[in-house]
Amino acid sequence: MKLSQFKFKLPEDLIAQHPDPFRDGCRMMVLHRKTGKVEHKMFSDLLSFFNEGDVFVFNDSQVIPAHLHGNKERTGARIEVFLRRELNAEDRLWDVTVDPARKIRIGNKLYFGDDDSLVAEVIDNTTSRGRTLRFLYDGTHEEFKHDLYTLGVAPLPAYIKREAEEEDLEAFQCIFAKNEGATTAPATGLHFSKITMKKMEITGINTAFLTLHCGQSNFNKTDVEDLTKHKMDSEEMHITEECCNIVNKAKDEGRQILAVGTTVQRAMESACDTRHHITPFDGWTNKFIFPPYNFNIATSMLANFYTSESTLLMLTAAFGDYDYTMAAYKTAVKQGYHFGVYGDVMLIVD
Repeated sequence: MKLSQFKFKLPEDLIAQHPDPFRDGCRMMVLHRKTGKVEHKMFSDLLSFFNEGDVFVFNDSQVIPAHLHGNKERTGARIEVFLRRELNAEDRLWDVTVDPARKIRIGNKLYFGDDDSLVAEVIDNTTSRGRTLRFLYDGTHEEFKHDLYTLGVAPLPAYIKREAEEEDLEAFQCIFAKNEGATTAPATGLHFSKITMKKMEITGINTAFLTLHCGQSNFNKTDVEDLTKHKMDSEEMHITEECCNIVNKAKDEGRQILAVGTTVQRAMESACDTRHHITPFDGWTNKFIFPPYNFNIATSMLANFYTSESTLLMLTAAFGDYDYTMAAYKTAVKQGYHFGVYGDVMLIVD
């Protein structure tokens, strides 16, 4: 497959700029991946496609307020900083990306907060935009994390053309999130409200939770035409024995397993054994899934509508059939579906 095969024209006004007032209020396109048939539903219709005993698998990674604005020493130049991951808690070392990167060199100091109360020193260049920062802080680690996160805002993707607002800190977080570490939301899970989760419980739908700390690299442009040469950034993931038992039991019993989002698909496929079961996992994955690909675990998938040439679209097309998925995307544009993390969803079933 080539990168250009995933290019489509997406009008900017179809990229959702704000969350729906109701988490579960979005539209839902249903794609039948064996026939290409498309149905137009609402997210509230989701459970009508599943039965008692089926399993929904969620990513419970918790998003940190990873987007900070700092000022460069002496010049006062405004610098955007995206936290990626903590490298060393004792030394207050963080892996970050900076913009504009050309202005930030080793030895520079950055000041954060209206009163410049938090200071960080650049100690290493990691990539063209990547830097290692050492925060200069005398308090405890918990105090440091509290102050750091207080200065941050929700790390919205660049295609949302507005500043993050206070409501985004809640809207950009799944209600079941509990394991801190993501620097962008596992967006498909954002659609699940307490009411939806309660309806699932009443219906007898089982839930399983894994953790994959998704990052801003999910929104990076793919810069190679030959997809076999593309390298994904590694992301930390954890799958418990409890999650494996729930999923594997459903698989052995022939029940449906819904992967809620591309991160869940990547995590389960990264932890799949030769018996097509998932196994407990603690580590990192850089698995890149694009067509053609034979999935081992999920029988259905829920996904947002993604932007042109994104790796998220590639994974979706691998599961939903390339031709059927791209045709469905053309229909979505014509029908005015909303794209992006705050947009509508696609349910892919057999």
